Amino acid sequence: MKIVITGASSGLGRELAIQYGAKGFQLCLIARREDKLHALKNQIGSNCEVYVGDVTNRNEIERIASEFISRYGPPDIVIANAGISLGTYAAARQSNDELNEVMKTNFFGMIYTCQAFIDSMVLAGSGTLVGISSLAGIRGVPGSSAYSSSKAGAISYLESLRVELLNSGVRVLTVCPGYIRTPMTDVNTFNMPFLMDVESAAKSLIGAVDRKKSFHVMPWQMALVGFILRRLPNWIYDWFASRAPRKPITQKNK
Repeated sequence: MKIVITGASSGLGRELAIQYGAKGFQLCLIARREDKLHALKNQIGSNCEVYVGDVTNRNEIERIASEFISRYGPPDIVIANAGISLGTYAAARQSNDELNEVMKTNFFGMIYTCQAFIDSMVLAGSGTLVGISSLAGIRGVPGSSAYSSSKAGAISYLESLRVELLNSGVRVLTVCPGYIRTPMTDVNTFNMPFLMDVESAAKSLIGAVDRKKSFHVMPWQMALVGFILRRLPNWIYDWFASRAPRKPITQKNK
């Protein structure tokens, strides 16, 4: 089995690489940090190809995809995992640069990753495209307007893609995690309910792929939270959300 993972140098992407690598699968790992990628390759072994690349650069991702496909053929699983979180406020003009950066990585980077591999997978008539969204994409989170917007866009994009590929043999899985203990969340100073360790999160995601799910929330407690959030009247949601802790506008987690 051939598996592509973006954002593979740390966090969930790294743990997915370790767990899939332990199964002996052929990996294509993509990230910006060359030193961490090569350290991961040394840990996993010979069944691992690493590519230094930025998912926001469409030409770069297309080149990497072409190189991998020409050598190994179309992948069986593509996990568009690369993402960043920056504190932003929706009404603040000084947040626009951060908004642009987050949208380029979390939304367009995911699109570029999927598009780079779709044609070869459709031609093969098989495979699974996995996009990492977030429960933050269910409702707008104050102080995280860019992150929430990018993840809401990801949910809608992946749903459109799933329907478009319905009869192609290629499956699409949308993953909406809650809080996972990674470098991205380590800097958060507020309480993170139902915080998952990264090993459990990766195992949960792999299980969702194996079960051929189309939508997966983890952990299971957050599935209930998401169900409630989608159905809360605005006035109730506004009351609770306005009192929730917020990420500082200048804080950057990558």
